[in-house]
Amino acid sequence: MSTEIALVGVNARYRHTSFGLRCLQANLEELEPRSILLEFTINERPIDLVEKILAESPQIVGLGVYIWNVEVVEALVGLLRRVQPHLTIVLGGPEVSYELEGQAVVAEADYVICGEGEQAFTTLCRQLLQGERPVPEIIQGTTPPMEDLALPYRLYSDEDLAHRVVYVEASRGCPYRCQFCLSSLDKKVRSVSMEIFFAQMDDLLARGAKDFKFIDRTFNLSISFSLGILEFFHERMRPGLSLHFEMVPERLPAELLEALAQFPAGVVQLEVGVQTFNEEVARRISRPLNTAKISDNLRALHGQTQVHLHVDLIVGLPGETWASFGAGFDRLQALGPHEIQVGILKRLKGTPIRGHSEAFDMVYSPKPPFEVLRTSALSFEELQAMKRFARFWDLLVNNGQFPASSALIWANEASVFDAFHTCTSWLFARAGRSSHISLLKLADLLTDFLVEARGMAFEDVAPVVVRDLKRTGGRRVPRRLQPFEKQVAQSRATSLSKGLKRQRRHLQAAVGAKEDAV
Repeated sequence: MSTEIALVGVNARYRHTSFGLRCLQANLEELEPRSILLEFTINERPIDLVEKILAESPQIVGLGVYIWNVEVVEALVGLLRRVQPHLTIVLGGPEVSYELEGQAVVAEADYVICGEGEQAFTTLCRQLLQGERPVPEIIQGTTPPMEDLALPYRLYSDEDLAHRVVYVEASRGCPYRCQFCLSSLDKKVRSVSMEIFFAQMDDLLARGAKDFKFIDRTFNLSISFSLGILEFFHERMRPGLSLHFEMVPERLPAELLEALAQFPAGVVQLEVGVQTFNEEVARRISRPLNTAKISDNLRALHGQTQVHLHVDLIVGLPGETWASFGAGFDRLQALGPHEIQVGILKRLKGTPIRGHSEAFDMVYSPKPPFEVLRTSALSFEELQAMKRFARFWDLLVNNGQFPASSALIWANEASVFDAFHTCTSWLFARAGRSSHISLLKLADLLTDFLVEARGMAFEDVAPVVVRDLKRTGGRRVPRRLQPFEKQVAQSRATSLSKGLKRQRRHLQAAVGAKEDAV
């Protein structure tokens, strides 16, 4: 049977998989054998993607459009339209579900499905393959009960399971109203049948899947469901198992904390959306915020479990100043998360955050990812400085490459944020950039900053930097630091679960710190 429907995913990188397109294909029913899933990355040339797509001779091409791939997809659709004018192009995804007027990629397409598309896409494909040209061209997706939808997990290939992230979904929707988030528009939470879901997870595990990333916006909304999922995977523990969940920080009852504490280090990563510690800003954007509860829960997760804590803060929220963000950053850092992800506010299409643009002079880039350029509380120059802060924090701290030497940046300083900003400004002035810096160059720069700007003795700094490099996988050290290699004892091998790369570095650093203390 010929391929008549090509589902095309343009992912941010090879390791990612397109969960949405697999959901569409799994629900094509009798049309599924007549479809093919093609996945590419944003780093490939659009003209090459056109050639690969047309080699399948499809009649219908469906593309998922997201903030990270819209520019590539726009170029791809434009080329498809010119090379194969009679091809039917169908778009879907969050970037084309709202504010469609004026979007170039929409103008080139035949149909756009807004919102959830499993049922709408199948209906549209049936009509098109029967020779019909339905109207309207803008189709609103449906939100059926989850039990009415086929789950997509059988469509992960063996190569996917061996080398790529397996995205899974136990629920859709979010009860919260955070104005910067698209999930605030889907207020009804719908869950998958636990029995069916666990049967599918069992099948994935039997096929060798190890790296599971839950895309549920609020994993810990239903505590009974959360406990069921944790119990399921704990009973099936195996080397290399990795579980990623997003959770709201205020909701951590004792039974959930106890369940998380059962997992060994390197298995569970929690992505925790704090976003701001400024209560006035939080109220303004309809963000629930109980700062005392958040602090208690993060402290408990850090002290009583071995989960990897990745916590998000957002720069540029309406009314958030440099000083208030810095105070929130310091408060969060003191709670001990492994990673603090500093993100710049993005104006996602359809989100209510746009309602604050006039009152707070919020100006956004017209190009993806539509980051805020200035607000009444933060100048353009300050936001640029924040971007550099975020990038260097990621390189030096979040990546886990320099756990001990990065801590010297703010040692004995009143504010981690202020101290690291000073470092960021110095590093950027010296390097002239905040990206594409090699590990060896970064080690050199960090050594220079600690010696020249902080006034530390080179003989004290060098062994710390070398030890970090050796512990976290660095095979070489800068030439001027090589004389100190003999002073650094090699860290003993551990039996920790493999986990993810950044997690492994943090784990290795923690083990090494304990060894040094002995």
